[in-house]
Amino acid sequence: MMRTTLLKDRRLYEKEGKMSFESGRLAALALVVALLMQLYIANSGYAATQARIAFTSTRDGNHEIYVMDGDGENQKRLTANQAEDGDPAWSPDSQRIAFTSNRGDGRYQIYVMNADGSNPKKLTNTLINSDPSWSPDGQKIAFTSNPDGIGSNIAVMNADGRGNPFELINGQEPSWSPAGDKLAFISRRDRKDEIYVIDVDGTGLRRITHDLAAKGAPSWSPDGERIAYWGGDGRFIQIYVVAANGKNRKRLTHNEAHNMWPAWSPDGETIAYVSSKAIDVGIREKIHLMTADGKYLKQLSDDHNGGDYAPHFGSVGRVVAPTSKTSTIWGRLKKLAPDPR
Repeated sequence: MMRTTLLKDRRLYEKEGKMSFESGRLAALALVVALLMQLYIANSGYAATQARIAFTSTRDGNHEIYVMDGDGENQKRLTANQAEDGDPAWSPDSQRIAFTSNRGDGRYQIYVMNADGSNPKKLTNTLINSDPSWSPDGQKIAFTSNPDGIGSNIAVMNADGRGNPFELINGQEPSWSPAGDKLAFISRRDRKDEIYVIDVDGTGLRRITHDLAAKGAPSWSPDGERIAYWGGDGRFIQIYVVAANGKNRKRLTHNEAHNMWPAWSPDGETIAYVSSKAIDVGIREKIHLMTADGKYLKQLSDDHNGGDYAPHFGSVGRVVAPTSKTSTIWGRLKKLAPDPR
């Protein structure tokens, strides 16, 4: 009886051991496959985070428009002329870029070009125009219009430039809401810069911020729930975010530098922005990346003697497992990046 029991116990032990070995082998195989997949993703034409960023740079001695991947790789210059080109804004389908340029007669106008920099086309012809922002359906472009050189207005035109733009309200730096029904903008009513929101039909004007600090560059989150912007904190310019109804304002950056031009990624998880030391403003600004709650991730643009500013994310192109929780090499690198603040 005892021998029979021992034999049964031995067979059970051997069976369990074999199963444990098989499970371990399968786990090891799964790990190898996962690593190979990570290497394939990292080295193939696919990109886990690759919504591209358009931005302005003076690295070559003049204001020109560049693009780079969402992780800072593959930086490429798109414009090349003696004029100043800036304020790039991707069309919703990422096939075109609207921008500001003083090429031609020296007056700043709104242009549009293909995503590779080809076929630039002039859209406006009045005195000064800047800050283009596409409607989500790609049919309209809102911009800052300064037709007489005195006051700035929010204007809206057809994306092909045909027809006459109509001026919506006094203000500047418009940002179109993801739903396409509102515009956020900066206006100096009450003798100070504040962020306002207005319906695109000109009704429903409401003030979003209520403090004494100067402000600029409002940017809607992809879900339409929040607006990021830059504002002064007394010593430095910092990035803030506020709910679209004006509540729950939160400061995201806290370093002793000027932080400006926030731009949301298409998934709403990160914000690109420009940072520079006080003595380097207009000279050596660099584009950085942080999480939407303010955790620093990394510097995106290269170190050079020029400045990089006005980043704008395009829509997401080819994405690996866009709806899954699959980790990527880039995702792990984000968690490991040191915080310089």
